[in-house]
Amino acid sequence: MHRITPTNQSSKDTQTVNKLGFLKIHAPWNVLCREAEFMKLKLPTKKVSHLIIFKCHDDLFHVTWKLVCLSQLLYEEWANYSVFYKYQPIGLVRKYFGEKIGLYFAWLGLYTQMLIPASLVGIIVFLYGCATVNDDIPSMEICHPKTNITMCPQCDQVCSYWKLSTACGTARASHLFDNPATVFFSIFMALWAAMFMEHWKRRQMRLNYEWDLTGFEDEEVSEPKDHPRAEYEFRVMQKSMRKDRKSQHKEEKLTCQDRLPAYMTNIVMMLLMIGVTFAILFGVILYRISMKAALHMSSSPITRNNVQLTVKTTAAIINLVVILILDEVYGAFARWLTVLEAPKTEKSFEERLIFKTFILKFFNAFTPIIYIAFFRGRYGSFFFFFYNFLLYNILFVFKSYRMEECAHGGCLMELCIQLSITMLGKQLIQNNLFEIGVPKLKKLIRYIRSKQGAFQEEERQKKLQRYEIDHFLEPFGGLTPEYMEMIIQFGFVTLFVASFPLAPLFALLNNIIEIRLDAKKFVAELRRPVAARAQDIGIWYNILRGVAKVAVIINAFVISFTSDFIPRMVYQYMYSPDGSMHGFVNHTLSYFNTSHFQEGKETMDPLLLGYPVDICRYKDYREPPWSETPYEISKEFWTVLAVRLAFVIVFQNVVMLMNDIVDWLIPDIPKDTSLQIHKEKILLVDLFMKEEQCKTYMHQSTASPSDYDHCCRSKNSTAAHPRSRPNNPNIGS
Repeated sequence: MHRITPTNQSSKDTQTVNKLGFLKIHAPWNVLCREAEFMKLKLPTKKVSHLIIFKCHDDLFHVTWKLVCLSQLLYEEWANYSVFYKYQPIGLVRKYFGEKIGLYFAWLGLYTQMLIPASLVGIIVFLYGCATVNDDIPSMEICHPKTNITMCPQCDQVCSYWKLSTACGTARASHLFDNPATVFFSIFMALWAAMFMEHWKRRQMRLNYEWDLTGFEDEEVSEPKDHPRAEYEFRVMQKSMRKDRKSQHKEEKLTCQDRLPAYMTNIVMMLLMIGVTFAILFGVILYRISMKAALHMSSSPITRNNVQLTVKTTAAIINLVVILILDEVYGAFARWLTVLEAPKTEKSFEERLIFKTFILKFFNAFTPIIYIAFFRGRYGSFFFFFYNFLLYNILFVFKSYRMEECAHGGCLMELCIQLSITMLGKQLIQNNLFEIGVPKLKKLIRYIRSKQGAFQEEERQKKLQRYEIDHFLEPFGGLTPEYMEMIIQFGFVTLFVASFPLAPLFALLNNIIEIRLDAKKFVAELRRPVAARAQDIGIWYNILRGVAKVAVIINAFVISFTSDFIPRMVYQYMYSPDGSMHGFVNHTLSYFNTSHFQEGKETMDPLLLGYPVDICRYKDYREPPWSETPYEISKEFWTVLAVRLAFVIVFQNVVMLMNDIVDWLIPDIPKDTSLQIHKEKILLVDLFMKEEQCKTYMHQSTASPSDYDHCCRSKNSTAAHPRSRPNNPNIGS
């Protein structure tokens, strides 16, 4: 049962509490040694007796001349918010919970530590944007009081003409996240991701050496996971019962043909769930379009002046609420689909569950962000074909809606708002509030459902032993939810970091709390899980590498197609008369003759500005109405598009090459660890050779067994294990 430690009591000692039996098991030292040989555990080659480790119900450590229970020590020195600035006692975590959980907290600690330089660089990039906002020429042109550019309506009928100078605030805010430093920060974060992966590989190898996991194969480390699951054996038994008696002597197993219905169900239901995500996104798009039209019809000037901010913020909050709800639904749904497949082993079950959950939650979290970044307002962009035929035609069928447009400052500001609200909301509500509130709520419900009064409950608690009280804690549900929330956060930090340089800072602040929150949950609120050995973090490392690779491509497209970095560079070096940014705003605005509005699309208030408007402007590269091909895509558009695609190719290949260089320069195994492993092998060979010499000496002489022991001790007196540890019977028991 939970938290059972070896004792000197007989195995027949039992205790029953509320019809629940507890059995205390005693494991003799020779039995433990035999099992250790089966597991190929390493032992020290030299006895060291200067350190004694005691045991109670939990492990006891001799700290500052007093005995401290290991769980109490972890609670005070690890699961405490007041020690957030200290390093985690990973060795104690591994001793108490096992290598698998120890590796998780080691990975989380290194990830949090690596976020510190990323946060500092992100703050510098943001401060650079703040310091140069008054020197940004396009923003100055938009905000200049003499700017008398009349813009076309942003929606049909209810919207009217407006002055470009009213977009001053949005333009200045966009410069905070859309400036030349953004490109540098994107490259830096791509290299940061590569450095993080390399540092984790080195840290993992060091821990494998310190925890005696080197030399173990994955099958040997994860031996309990290789046993067939009960559900799998039940399915095999059902299959055998359907066969005739002759085939029952053959070894049955589930084939691909047996699993074909489950595989087809998985594919169909996964596509259906992804379709639900897109359907909800489409509903939010309709909400934004309808809300924008409704707010423009308001009689309040304040409401009409803040239409963009209101619609963006409320839509982002709606997306956040939907993401939080669907995350829980998709998690349960992925588990049901995995159970339907009936994987053979626990390892296979866990990997398939992780893959399905990650796919569903990734689409759930990033679909609204991808839409804003690459599809919204792209009339003639690289994504025009997909957006026009799959979205615009659907909107036209329902009600001749007009496609959404980004504000004049660009879609990057809206992308920043969506990303920040989603990231901060998930971290604050899902990762922290849920993890604190849900266990306490369950505990309260269990207390309310209890038939005993407060006095009887207190008396019962006094009579129970510690291991009996711990059994009533929440059961351990695995590390998948813990890894999943951090992997999604890693996606927020790397995938769209070009639009939100403060993402690493908020991730760092969250993880400082997350480490202590998880520590307190594992020590005080969950049952102590069965210790499991592991060499690495498993499939999560491959997912991290995949996210890091995709991040390079995503950031290249964000800089090229979402921000104005490429159009500004093209204008400055190809179209500017003096090589400056003066005139850039006028260069990016096309002309429209108001008499060319389709019937039913013209504004209902054409005199809102106090005068009739014959020509209005809109942001796009189109031919003017007086040209031979009015409103056709101009040559400037194709020039900018070519440069954008070239930038994506160059950026991707340069960053990938730099990542490969980083991977090549940093060895996977630390040098000191490699030397220690090499010395260990030499020492082991030397030990075996001396052992053989002693055996040869015994065969060739008439020496007694005591002389043999004396010979071996004298020869091995200088052969100390490089990592000598106490050879105490309590260690590892």
